[in-house]
Formats: sequence, C-alpha cells, structure tokens
Amino acid sequence: MTTPWGEPALSRFPVDPRDRLRAWDASDEYLLRHLAEQAIDLSGTVVVVGDRWGALVTALAAHGPTQITDSYLGQEATRLNLARNGAEPDAVRLLTTQDPPPDRIDVLLVRVPKSLALLEDQLLRLAPAVHEGTVVVGTGMVKEIHTSTLTLFERILGPTRTSLAERKARLILCTPAPSLERPANPWPYTYTLPGGIGAVSGRTVVNHAGVFCADRLDIGTRFLLRHLPDGRGARRVVDLGCGNGVVGTAMGLAHPEAEVLFTDESFQAVASAEATYKANGVPGHAEFRVGDGLSGVPDGSVDLVLNNPPFHSHQATTDATAWRMFTGARRALRPGGSLWVVGNRHLGYHLKLRRLFGNSELVASDPKFVLLRAVKR
Repeated sequence: MTTPWGEPALSRFPVDPRDRLRAWDASDEYLLRHLAEQAIDLSGTVVVVGDRWGALVTALAAHGPTQITDSYLGQEATRLNLARNGAEPDAVRLLTTQDPPPDRIDVLLVRVPKSLALLEDQLLRLAPAVHEGTVVVGTGMVKEIHTSTLTLFERILGPTRTSLAERKARLILCTPAPSLERPANPWPYTYTLPGGIGAVSGRTVVNHAGVFCADRLDIGTRFLLRHLPDGRGARRVVDLGCGNGVVGTAMGLAHPEAEVLFTDESFQAVASAEATYKANGVPGHAEFRVGDGLSGVPDGSVDLVLNNPPFHSHQATTDATAWRMFTGARRALRPGGSLWVVGNRHLGYHLKLRRLFGNSELVASDPKFVLLRAVKR
C-alpha cells in the first residue's frame, strides 16, 4: 500500500498465499493521503475505528494510534502487519468494541462498517470523548456510504459533508458539536423469539450492535432451529460462528448435561451469545470464546458442531471462512461426531463436506436452504 509515510507490506489474517483479496483498498489510501495533504496534527490521541486489517494503524504506527475493532481476525492481522513492518509491539493500542474507549480523542478516523447499527453504537460510545477541536474523518468506498451513514454522523457528532469521490472512494468530513443533544444508545437490543422453533420458543435474545440480523431471527437460523439434532449423548457441543448464541442456547436448554462452546470472530457476537445464554437461565455449563473458528480447540474433543457459516468478508463474497470452519470442525470432532451445516442451496456446501469428510447427508431442505450433516469416520 502506498502512503505518505511509506509503503507498508500488508496481508489479511490468516495468511493464505492463494487469497487474492488485499488487506486495504482505495478508501484507506484516500484517508491517509488526506491526513498528509491537510497537515492534520497527529500528536494527540488518534483513534481509528473499524480498521479492517490494520492498514490504517500500521501506516500511522509512529503516531501511537488506538485501534478499536469488532474483529478478532482484523486484530490479529494488525499484530501481524505491525510486526512485518518493524513497528514496536506496543506502538498501537489495540482495543475491541467491548472495551471502554479513550477518555479524550483528538483525531477520530472511522472506516465505515457494513453494519449501520455498529456505526451508530460506536459513534454514541465515542461521542463523549470528542471535543470541538477533534478532527473527525470517515472513509469508505462510494457503495458503502449512504445518506443514512451521513445522517448518523450528523445526528451524533455534528455537521457532516462528503468529499469528492476518488477511485470510487469517498471521505466523510465531520465538524464536532459537543453541545449536540444526542439520542440514547439503543444497543444492546433485546427481543422475544417466536414460537415453533423448539426449546428457545418464546425465549429472550440479546443482540449487541453489528451482530447479523440483530432485530429479528434470521431465516437460516430459524430453519436450523426447527431441525436441531438430538444431542443426547453429546458431551461437548459447539455453536460455531455463534452470532447471538440462539442455536447454542437451544442445545443447552434441550440438553443441560452437555457443555456448549460458543465461538465467533466478532467480539460483539460473543458478548451477545453470553448475554442471551444468561438471560435464559440455561442450567448447563458453557464457554464463550472469541477466535478464528475452532483454532485452539483440541483435536478430537467435541461431539457435535452446529454451523451457519457466513459467505461474505466485508463486501467480498468468499467461501474461505466456511472452508476454515469445516476443516476446523473435522479436526476437533471425535470419531463418530458430526457437523451440521445450514446454508443457501446455491452455495454447494455438500461438495465441500464430501471432499473433507467423505460423506454428506441431506437432513432437511426448503426452496431456499439445505441442512447438511457430515460424520467424522
């Protein structure tokens, strides 16, 4: 990536030589160029929100920025990229969206996230630290910045305008108004599940901002809940890519003797899963882990894995995450253990499962979804 501070070498995480997706885009370069051209003073507290793979803080490492991210993979990529480019280990302060933000912010840089709810939550959490002298600059590709995006900045921080587009990227320029009367933060959001979905019918769901389908039960999860496996005899069950934890909570309610592991790469998701689990008074034992799929889970240590894998990485469509989830599940399962996967028909997950496990059984289907089961032999 070419920046006014050099040309850092960057990669996504986990590193895959076959991955053609870059760890930065034109919006990252546009923002960095703007900071240099406008001679923005970076000697104060610089906070970077939503830096997807650490490109921004790696370029600005000499100024000691703070990164706030919801992504475990993004945070690990940041560590990797800082080390690769010779930055000191403590050059950047790494925070998650669940950590208390800095008390004062002099420069606030925002990489616009895909989730408008996550943007709202983060701006509301950061607003008390912003003062009238704070420089606020957002960035994103043109297709990522909408009227609703600008409205959030204006409603929470102050008057907002956009730059001209360059290479299909655009900047958001905001002038803070500390006296602005801000709305209350609506996150986390709680609602009651509908009936007809087994053990969690009528139960409570807690969603932190940014979790997929935060205000309702998504149809893929609904389909899986209607066809949950009989987990009797399963000592350890994994809700892989747990989101708000509804699936793992359903298994815990139906089989309190089982230990349920909730895991996701989103800090917001794991916090939601833990809140959902506790809100429903599930009697069994659970573990909540932020990480890259089942990395760190011992080989042959689980009996059942339930998975509704994502097929996007930010704006890119990719099966890389699903593939890592499936290979991780095969490694972590005991012989005779099974992986249950729900997905859109067109994704062809049955082919991947047959390649990995040597088998794939269609458990249930409707016009949109299939539920597949693969057994470790």
